This record gives sequence, structure tokens and C-alpha cells, in this order.
Amino acid sequence: MAVASRSPTSDVAKSFLQRLGIQLLFLTQEIFSSWTHKTEHFQRIHATTGVPFTEMLFFDDEDRNIQTVSKMGVTSVLVGNGVNLEL
Repeated sequence: MAVASRSPTSDVAKSFLQRLGIQLLFLTQEIFSSWTHKTEHFQRIHATTGVPFTEMLFFDDEDRNIQTVSKMGVTSVLVGNGVNLEL
């Protein structure tokens, strides 16, 4: 698993993962404070893990991210209110 997040407070996001005790579940954490394109996150994830885009699964709450990343070959799921087992 990997994290792909844009946040104006990337330090807070990283701290949150640590406090939850789940940071070690992720092979890579692409958390940027700048407003980069999601494609950059996935290019870095691919470079780090070697996992092909067509074997990745992406959940996001922004349709524009879903559309952009889907064009890379990533299976993308739009979530309205978080990820759950039903999804």
C-alpha cells in the first residue's frame, strides 16, 4: 500500500499516520505540501515499488483526480465519504 496525498499541512498528515500507528503499512508515502498533480504521486510510487499502473487501485474523493489517474491505467474509485469494506 502507498499514500498519495496533497495537503497544505503535509507535516500534520504524516504525524496523523504515525499517531494512528499505521505508517509502517505503507511502502511509500507521497505526501506533498505543494499542489502537484496526482500523476506525479503515481509516477513516484511506480518508481519506488515497480508496481505497474495497471495493477494499482486508487481511492479518492475528487473526480478530477480519478479521471487523471485513470488515464494512466490505474483502477480508480470515487468515494464520497471515505473508504469502507463495502467499496
